[in-house]
Amino acid sequence: MDLVRALLLLVALVSPAFAQTGDGAALAGRASDAAKELRTYFADVAKAGGRPDFSKPPASELFGHIFDINGLAALPPPAPNEFSWLLTWSAAGSGVIRDILTFGITPPVGPKDQAAIERNLVDYEDQQAVASGFLVRITAREVQALSLFMAQLSEDQRTPMRQEGFDTARTGATKVLSGALITLASDLKTGNARMLSAAIRDTGRCLVCRHFPQGPGRNHARDRHRAERSQGRRGEKEPRCIRRRTRGGEIATPLRFRPACLLVANEVIA
Repeated sequence: MDLVRALLLLVALVSPAFAQTGDGAALAGRASDAAKELRTYFADVAKAGGRPDFSKPPASELFGHIFDINGLAALPPPAPNEFSWLLTWSAAGSGVIRDILTFGITPPVGPKDQAAIERNLVDYEDQQAVASGFLVRITAREVQALSLFMAQLSEDQRTPMRQEGFDTARTGATKVLSGALITLASDLKTGNARMLSAAIRDTGRCLVCRHFPQGPGRNHARDRHRAERSQGRRGEKEPRCIRRRTRGGEIATPLRFRPACLLVANEVIA
């Protein structure tokens, strides 16, 4: 939610010249509409005493419209004019993830609902894995767009309010990654673990440090440090991995995003 609030703040402060256009806005609009229809479906199923069935329409089609990973991947590179539709799309996805996790629970959610939440996690593991992977990927695009937007601002345009929104977005992105890592550490099916692991591997560096310069000189020092580490590893034939057991056996996740993992782990422990 911190990331959504930060994006909303930056959207309010963006120039009118940065309007939402293109396929991304259309996909986001479709996702938002599908999320509303899916919530109506959830309510109808709950009233009837049933449970959502994502193996057939309408749930399967609506879910696919919201978490359209292929559509997201097919978009052009991120641009600084994507705030509005990225916010719309990610908010729709986050809301549905929460609705699936808390299905059958009367708000407010509390410790007494742990059994119901665990049941939903087991019954809808496939959907939660797809949704988590999508959220990781769209969050990576959000931080890239935010970075591009901030980079094109002059010094006098970098107002305290804009900087605050940007910093909050950075923190929110790290929390999204930490949540995905926690999910990955659970007892997922092998296919789901591989899918989520790929999303984290592809975006981990971007979410935590690559697009977040903190001041003059820091990036240069970081790049020198990376270069030194790279030279020291030239003799390695394969990337170091973290091995984890799943229901289908053991898989290895390359530690190409290891700095991100360490930062997230420290934040979670703290």
